[in-house]
Parts: sequence; structure tokens; C-alpha cells
Amino acid sequence: MNDKSTVRFAATVSYDGADFYGSQRQPEIRTVQGEIEAATSDLFNTVTPVSLAGRTDAGVHAWGQVASFEAMTSLSAETVERALGARLPDDIAIRNLKLVPSDFDPRRWAESRWYRYTLLASDNKFPLFRTFAWRVGAALDIENMSEAASFLTDIQDFRSCSGPVDLGRSTQRNVTSAKFACRDCWIWFDITANAFLPQMVRRIMGALVRVGKESLSLDEFSNLLREGDVASVGPVAPPHGLALQKVTYARGYQS
Repeated sequence: MNDKSTVRFAATVSYDGADFYGSQRQPEIRTVQGEIEAATSDLFNTVTPVSLAGRTDAGVHAWGQVASFEAMTSLSAETVERALGARLPDDIAIRNLKLVPSDFDPRRWAESRWYRYTLLASDNKFPLFRTFAWRVGAALDIENMSEAASFLTDIQDFRSCSGPVDLGRSTQRNVTSAKFACRDCWIWFDITANAFLPQMVRRIMGALVRVGKESLSLDEFSNLLREGDVASVGPVAPPHGLALQKVTYARGYQS
């Protein structure tokens, strides 16, 4: 006899963000959270809310988002993973679905988040990658961009790199790593922090590209981080170059 019990699951989620209006549930528009909840609710035949480790904007992708939900079921984690996978659309996939503690919260329990921004430093078009990389042209000073990125680990308050935040919300974040890597015309910017503010990575990326194009000096970038306001950062990098790569936990779940 397979008795049902109330259990909590967590899973790693990847998605192509091109056709989503962001990750967070919103009425009458397509979101990542909404699609996963439609699948869980269909599987368990009852409304099954899903929580995510973090929000991503419209057009932003993910390889390592984490989702969690509670269900009354006798199904194994392996069976639930297969059943949800069959119910999800082609632009969302789940993997590594596991039982987790009943009080597991994918956002609050997270220790760090790693984002990657992909640049295409070329004057030529690459149609197959147009929704996964920001084409910025060939003339970029990567050495200066790398030096500018190294400043980020010394900053505590990122209000100058944030989109709108709720009144009273802290803008202090701990960036532990910010590095560039290159191969041919591809440039990857990897940044890890305990948490991120709205549009924080995209605003930083926009400013770093200005450094690479020599329209913003290293000193100006440093002053902008420490003393600037949001308006001085410059254009926000487009969402399609950004992806949430991994969310790390000390306990509860390992992706």
C-alpha cells in the first residue's frame, strides 16, 4: 500500500527566456513560474504553488535556477521528475529533483548565485545566437574591462547599479567573484554574489562595455560604483545575454 504524505521537492530548472515575461508569476502572461505551477498542479490534481531561488527579467535565461514545491503524494522523486518533464513546454527543463526539508526555501536558504553574461565581440551578425549573446562590435579593451571588474569585490553598496527597489530594502551585496574569459570573438563575464539587486548584472555589464569601448575610464567606473547614481551608469545591457548559471546551498539541496 502506497500511503500519500506531504513532502517538499526541489529541482534545478533551465529555460530559454526569450518567450517569457520573466520568471515571476503574473496574471494572464507567460512566465516560468506560471508554467511550472501549471505542470505541478496538473500532476497532483490540485493547485501547487512553486517558489524560485530568484527572479529573472523577461528575456533572461537560466541553466541553474532552483524551484521548490510541496505536494501530497506517494510518488518517488524520480517519477515526479519524469512526469513534470513530460508536462513542461520545450523551453523549460527540470533535473536533479530531490526531496528536501519541509522548511526549505530556495531563496532564503541560498548562499550564492552565479550569473554569466555573454558578449559577441564581432562586427558580423550571428543569427543563431542573437537571443543568447549581446553583439557589441569587435573593438573592446578586455584588459581594461577585466581590471574594472576586479573593483566589484571591494564594493559593499550597489545602489548605483540597481533598478527600482522597495523603500527600505538594503542595497548592500557581497560580490565574491567577477571575472572575464574570452575565446575567439566570444567573451563571458561571470559574477557571483550572495544575492543581486534588480537589473544589477545588466547595469554593471552596460558600464563595463563602456569601459571596453573607452567611453568610460577606470577611474570613472570606480567613482561610479562608489558615488554615482543610477542615471550615471549608462545604458542597461539587454537581457538576452544574461543567464542564471547556478544557485549554491550549504544545506538542504545541492544542484
